[in-house]
Amino acid sequence: MNSGKTTSLLQVAHNYEERGMKVVIMKPSTDTKGKARVVSRLGLSRDVDILVTPDASIRQLLNVFDNLACILIDEAQFLTPDQVDELFWFATDENIPVMAYGLRTDFQTQGFPGSTRLLELAHDLQEIKTICRCGKKAVFNGRKLNGKFISKGNQVAIEGEDNIDYESLCASCYKKLVQ
Repeated sequence: MNSGKTTSLLQVAHNYEERGMKVVIMKPSTDTKGKARVVSRLGLSRDVDILVTPDASIRQLLNVFDNLACILIDEAQFLTPDQVDELFWFATDENIPVMAYGLRTDFQTQGFPGSTRLLELAHDLQEIKTICRCGKKAVFNGRKLNGKFISKGNQVAIEGEDNIDYESLCASCYKKLVQ
């Protein structure tokens, strides 16, 4: 959260496209922020090419595109493990790089099923770092309801909806503020 994942995704898309290469930007429909757009905190946004529902077949969604140079996925933690598998094998069969941007864990420090599967299959991991309120490296996401940290609730709650907000925290601040 607040590390620049979406901004980085948009920069990668720009880099491919300025060279005349076709990219596809996807995001799971679970992420309702921005509706069918990827939206960065810097104010940059862009329509997605594919809004992935939890029951969608990744291969069927991607088969309609020709000459793909790269697949970019925002909020990849919301993909299902089966979708991650399907994406992995599509990318392998078609020899197309996939860059998936997302969170490892939720506000309770538990892995998202999609993230866990991505971590198991990834050829390469690149962490985008952000900082805690104290200046240390943030590793957790604290969830706030009406401005107060909470430690219980559904795994998925989208920022900006139902008075939900998130803050990136180091382990020490997470322990002090959330637990």
